[in-house]
Amino acid sequence: MTTTDTDSSVLLRRGFALENATLAWNVVGIVILAVAALGARSVALAGFGLDSLIEIGASTVVIWELSGTGEDRQRRALRLIGAGFAALAVYLLIQSTWVLAARFHPDHSILGIVWTAVTAVVMFALAFGKARTGAALDNPVLKTEGRVTLIDGLLAAAVLLGLVLNAAVGWWWADPLAGYVLVYYALREVKEIFTGEH
Repeated sequence: MTTTDTDSSVLLRRGFALENATLAWNVVGIVILAVAALGARSVALAGFGLDSLIEIGASTVVIWELSGTGEDRQRRALRLIGAGFAALAVYLLIQSTWVLAARFHPDHSILGIVWTAVTAVVMFALAFGKARTGAALDNPVLKTEGRVTLIDGLLAAAVLLGLVLNAAVGWWWADPLAGYVLVYYALREVKEIFTGEH
């Protein structure tokens, strides 16, 4: 085995490790977010739990892609991730609009604040690792899924900001407004994936 083969093998193992860590974190997160969302009657926390399902799907796609080779497999994997981005954008648009129109005021959630704060840090770290590993492997699927993880981190930060502002000063509308920014970012990623600009 050459040095290049050894390096590729190490990078591939790192890619699998990053995706498995993402899967594990989001599986645990769905349970914690369900408890926090029910306790606070929070649409934002419930929605963030649904976002975790998209992240689980995207990580599963990357693990599948890393297990095989070929451009056709990469194209299919990218399209699946693009569909996840599109679903996330639609969800965020609907949720943010509904929360604003209904003027829904959730209760405070310390559990939600703590979990989203830690999740933001973890997702940013995982996104950075996936971007570097994907670039080193020249793997567009891993790099693209790293952007899904980045959006997950941004969404965690937005939900956190909304929860903190709601708890501190009663600004219930801060979270849905941040959601619109993420809709734009997710739709931009969909465009890049389906027009081949990755």
